[in-house]
Parts: sequence; C-alpha cells; structure tokens
Amino acid sequence: MRRLLSMASVIAATVALSFGTPTAQPKGATDDLEMEPEGGASTPGSKTFDRAIDLYRKKDYYSASIELKKVLDGETGDDDAHKQRADFYMGKTLYKMGYYAGALNYFEKISDAGPEHGYYSATLKWLAALSRVLPETSGILDKIGKYDPSSLDEPIMEQVRDELYFLLGRHFYTKGELDKAIELFTRVNESSPFFMKAKFFEGVAYVRKYEGRPAGEAFKKILEIARERPPQYKSDELQRFEELAILQMARVFYSTQDFDKAIRYYEKLEQNSPEWTNSLFEASWAYFLKTNNPKALGNIHTLNAPYFEDQFFPESVLLKSVIYYKYCQYDRALEAVAEYDTKFRPLRKNLQDVVAKYEDNAEFYEYVKKILGAKAGLDEVTQRLVVSVLGDRTLAKTFAWVDELDKELKALAAADKAWQTTAIAGEVNTELEVRKSLAQADAGKLAKERINRLIGELQLLGRDGIKIKIEVLNAKAGQISAAGKGERIGASHKEDPIIVDDEHFVWRFNGEYWKDELGYYRFKVRNQCPKN
Repeated sequence: MRRLLSMASVIAATVALSFGTPTAQPKGATDDLEMEPEGGASTPGSKTFDRAIDLYRKKDYYSASIELKKVLDGETGDDDAHKQRADFYMGKTLYKMGYYAGALNYFEKISDAGPEHGYYSATLKWLAALSRVLPETSGILDKIGKYDPSSLDEPIMEQVRDELYFLLGRHFYTKGELDKAIELFTRVNESSPFFMKAKFFEGVAYVRKYEGRPAGEAFKKILEIARERPPQYKSDELQRFEELAILQMARVFYSTQDFDKAIRYYEKLEQNSPEWTNSLFEASWAYFLKTNNPKALGNIHTLNAPYFEDQFFPESVLLKSVIYYKYCQYDRALEAVAEYDTKFRPLRKNLQDVVAKYEDNAEFYEYVKKILGAKAGLDEVTQRLVVSVLGDRTLAKTFAWVDELDKELKALAAADKAWQTTAIAGEVNTELEVRKSLAQADAGKLAKERINRLIGELQLLGRDGIKIKIEVLNAKAGQISAAGKGERIGASHKEDPIIVDDEHFVWRFNGEYWKDELGYYRFKVRNQCPKN
C-alpha cells in the first residue's frame, strides 16, 4: 500500500497554501520608485514628449497616456532614447491608473530588451511593485528572473533590495534551481518583512534537496520569530507561518523516522488551524508506525466527523483496514475496504464525468466557475469533493489573475468616454482581452489537472484496496486453517492500553460527535492473531 507522502512530495501543496493572492498597495506605496536612472536622452525631446512628462508629474495620467502613445507611435519625431523613456513612463502611467496588466505589458518589453534599454534597471523596481498586486500566474516572477542578482547592489535598489532577493529566490525555486534560490533567500536581511517568507522557502528548498538538518534550522528560526513577534509582521502572518513551520518540522522528523518528535510537532497545531486535519491524518501514520493504534484509529475517527464533511481523506479508510489486518481482525479490515469502495469508487466515476464535460480549457473554466458557485447541478458529495480539490491556492491565484484582468476591463469600460476612443485605450483593451482569454484557458487546464490528479490518486488507492483485500482473505483462510489444526487463537490477548494523563478522563463515545472531543478519541483494539 502507498505510504504517507514523502517529505518532499508534500511541499508543493504546502507552498501553494502559504501565499494568497496579492492585495492592493496603500496609497503612496510607490512614491519611492519615481527615481530615474542617470543619463538618458542627450538631446531635447519634442513638445509632445515634454508635455507628456509634465502631465504625468501633475498626476493627469489619462492625458499623459495619450501624449506618450503619440511619442511611441512615431508621430513626434522623437529619437530612440526618448521613446525608451516613453516606454518606461507609459508603464508607470498605466500602473498609476490601475491597469496593472497593461503596465506589465510595457515593463515586459523593457525587461525583454535587456540592459541595452536605458530603463532596464529602473524597471526592476516597478516589477517588484507589480508583484504586490498581481498573482504569480501573471508571469511576473519570470520577468523578475531575467535580472542578474548583482544588479540589486546598485544604490537605486536599496529600498526594495530584500524584496527582490526574495522574489528572485522564488523565481529560481519555481525553476528547480534550489541552490541559487537558497543563496538568495539567505541574503534577505532579518529586519525585513520578507525575512520570514524567505526563511520558509529556504527550509522548503532544503526539504526538496532531502537535507533535513538545514531545513529544520530554517523552520526553527520561524518558530523563534513567531515567539518574539517583531513589529514588521502582522499577527495573522506570524500565526500562519508558525503553523506552517510546525507542520514542516513534523514532516522532517517523520521522514527521518523519528516518530516521537514528529508526533510532538503534529500535536502542537490547534483545532482552529487550517492545517489541523492534515496534521491529524499524517500523525495517524506516525502512531501506526509506533504501534499506538488506539490513537491512530482515534484520529481517523475524528476525520470522519461531520464537522469535516468538506474535507476528504480516502487513504485514512485504507489505513484503518491495514491496522485491523495487523491485529488479525479480518472482518473489520474487510469492512474498511468495503467502506472505501462504497464511498470513493462512485466518486471517481463522477470526477471522470466532470473532467469529460468540456474538452476546451476555456469552456471548462466557465464550468468550474459554475461548480464553485454551486450551480453545476452536481450531487452534494461530488460537489464538495470537487470544491475541496479546487481549493488550493495555486489554482486560486490562477483564477485571481482572470479576475484581475476582468476587473481592469470593467474599469476601462467605465473610464472617461473620450479616453476610451484613444489609441492607448484601444491598445490596453486588446492586451487585456488577449491575456484574459489565455488566462481562462490556463485556469481551465490547471483545474482539469487538479481533478485528474485526484482521479489518479483514487485509482491507486483503489488498487491498494484490492491488494489489502487479497492479503486479508489469504490471512483469513490461513486463520481458519490454523484453527482446524488446533492452534490457539489469541482471543484472550489484552487490548492495547489507552493512556490517559491527569488532565483528561475516559468518556465512552455514544455515537454523537462533540467539538471539544475531536482529536482525543481512542479505540480499544485487541490482537486476535494466532498463538503457536
């Protein structure tokens, strides 16, 4: 049977859960970005060019965009140096107008041009600003990743240097260049608000390299920060990263088979943590491998409480069957396999029907929107299962990119009517429409991949269930044969002890779940294997 996720295999999901979609910046957040590089055009610009710059400085961004477009279209006779400056100012102008995707288009052109563009270095700071308001699926990290880390040594980068070390590290992390990523993460200053995020990704990168010791040190540093509560972090951010670090520490110790320490960290997570049910499931494996099966079965019992009907842990049902198999309780083991087959085999077929609904990715995106809005006509259980698998933050970021593009298109439609008829407005509208179409297809493709991945997991678990069933039936036949030969059956074996500390007492489960009991269930389980 498949074992609980290896240390590295859980990381992608965790990282996806760690970062939500960007939030809008406070007013004035980009005032420090207005510094321009020295040099530039050596000859005077046209009157139109000068007027465009003056309008920008007066914050008349609509008028500035019209004049800048004339420069860029070659209507004013400005040379290449002035057109490069116009590129840069157009990106800034569209950013100030709230057309972030339009701004990205211009800053992309500059970064793609490379150091030959006079505003290549200055653009990096604006790409950092865009990363605060655009999701990763906009491709912003790839644009930042074009820059050499040595460019951050320039004085112009001082105020965003730590942020850019982190973003460049993220870029190399996503590309699998883990040593480069770690080196950049370690450059982030401890006083920076990006330090804790960088430290988390440093730990995750070491996990992916199967280097548990430095991974553990990175996560311990996060726990230390959470205790000290430095002022550059918000309380909810501290709590979130503390919980993620605790979970990763548990996984590091699990991967080294130090199950006692793994359990100690799993049990640090509180019931109100979004990671609590994951920790219960993973801890149940650790308890099983320590042969503390009353607790392993108790955790599985908790996971099946009605409080968690929107979460699915199909592997836990098969783990239950394995535990009963180990105790030669073959009928109960077979009951658990049957429970899996009854519940999850029909759901796998339903998921296959969902994926087959639309072949076109953009159409599937629209279908998924209906599912998320509970308007797709799915049965209740399939609806909950699909929503649960579509709930990871990587997919949420992809959908957020579509939403951002849609928001900008609506803003453009509500803009001044006269401006809507201009060349720059037409260009921005076309760019937004193209990007939105591509983003919808990407979102639909990713949603399909998520559902197909779950289908594959359920299929593998189904095969595991068949293997368990065969093993159980063979063992049961052997037990019957042993009984026929007069071998004693261990019916008098003692039950595994249920250890209760001074702060708790035993209360028999009466079929009703209580929230304050969750996580504290223990099962009485007796070994019934033959004695020779």
